[in-house]
Amino acid sequence: MVDFTNIDFDQLLGFSDDSNPLLMIVWILPIILFVFYGQRIQLQVTSGEIKKGIKKLDAYRIEARAELIEYIKKNMNPKEDPTKKIDRFLDYFTIMPVDMDPNGIVDKIRHTVRAREDYSRNHVKSISPEIDEIELSKIITLLEIATSLHMIYKIVNHMYLTAKKQNNYPLILPLQMILPFIMEEAEAITKAIPAFKLGQPIGDGIGPMVVGRMMLDTKKDVVAFQTVLSETEYDERKLFLLKAEGPGSTVGRPGDAVEGIVAKNKPDIIIMVDAALKMEGEDSAITAQGFGAAIGGIGTERFQIEDIATKNNIPIFAIVIKQSIKEAITLMTKDIANQADNVRSQVYEMIHDNTTPGQSVLLIGVGNTIGVPQ
Repeated sequence: MVDFTNIDFDQLLGFSDDSNPLLMIVWILPIILFVFYGQRIQLQVTSGEIKKGIKKLDAYRIEARAELIEYIKKNMNPKEDPTKKIDRFLDYFTIMPVDMDPNGIVDKIRHTVRAREDYSRNHVKSISPEIDEIELSKIITLLEIATSLHMIYKIVNHMYLTAKKQNNYPLILPLQMILPFIMEEAEAITKAIPAFKLGQPIGDGIGPMVVGRMMLDTKKDVVAFQTVLSETEYDERKLFLLKAEGPGSTVGRPGDAVEGIVAKNKPDIIIMVDAALKMEGEDSAITAQGFGAAIGGIGTERFQIEDIATKNNIPIFAIVIKQSIKEAITLMTKDIANQADNVRSQVYEMIHDNTTPGQSVLLIGVGNTIGVPQ
C-alpha cells in the first residue's frame, strides 16, 4: 500500500523552496488564463468550426439559386431576365396565424400555406405564361429548395454573428449542437436538385409508385387539386386508389380528396403507404406496418384525414418504407424501388386480413410523385 503521508506535494508540483520561479509561472499562468478567458477561448475554437459550416451553407444556397435561374432560362425561354424576380422571391416569408386560441388554427394555417402556394404558382407563370403543368411543378419545387437553403443560411449566420458580437459562449452552444443535423439536411436538399431538374423519382415517391402501378389500365379522375383517383377490385373488395397526379413534382391534396371520397363512397378502411425516416442503426428500404395517418408535412393534411376518419369511424392502417433524409429527397435508390412489389403484397395481405368480401378500401400513396406516372 502506498503511504501518502510521506509524499511532499509541494516538491512534486515544483513548489519547493529552491524551485525555479519560471516553473511556478508555467503552472499558474494557464489556470489564470482559463479562469478569466476560458469562455472566450472556447468561443474562438467553436467559432472556427461553425464558420466552416456557414461557408458550406453559403455555397449551397448560391448553387441552388444559380441552378434555378439557369433552368428557368433554358426551359422557359423568358422574355426578360428572371434573376430579379427570383431574388425577390427568395426573401418572401410566411407568418403563421396566431395560436393563442387553438380553435380553428388548422384551417387558418391551411389557408395561409395554400395562399402562398397559389402565389408561387402565379409568380412562376408570370415569367412564362405558356409553361406546362409538369415544368411548372418542377420549377416551383426548385424555387422552394433555393428558398429553404437561403433561409437556413440566414438563420445560422444570424445565430453565429449574434453570439460572436456578444462574446457569449453559452449562446453559441445550441448552434454547435444542432449544426451537424442542419448540415446533413442542407446537403441532402442540395443533392436533390438534379433529380427534380431531370424529373426522376425520389425516395419519397415510393408510396405513389406502389399505388401508381396498381392504377395502370384503370380510368383516372382528378378529384382534388393535382390529385387523381381510380377504382378497381381485389378479392371481391372494391379498391379506391388515390395518389398525387404524376409525373409532376407535387404531393397533391389528399385531405380534400379523402373528404370527397368519403362523402360519396364511405370506405370500410383506409390504408396509407408512405416513406418514413429511419433511425440511426436501421437498414434502409425496410418496411413496417402500423396504425394512423402516415403523412408528413406541416400537419394540415394529416389533421384533415384523421378528422374525417374519426367522424366516420374508419380505421387507418399504414405501411412505411424507411429511409434516410438524403434518400428521401434524392434519386430513388434501387433498394427502395425494389420494395414496391413487396409493399404491394403487404397491401393485399392487409386488405384480406381487415376486410370481408363486399367491403371497400381507400388506398393512398403518399409522397412527392415526381417522375411517377399513374
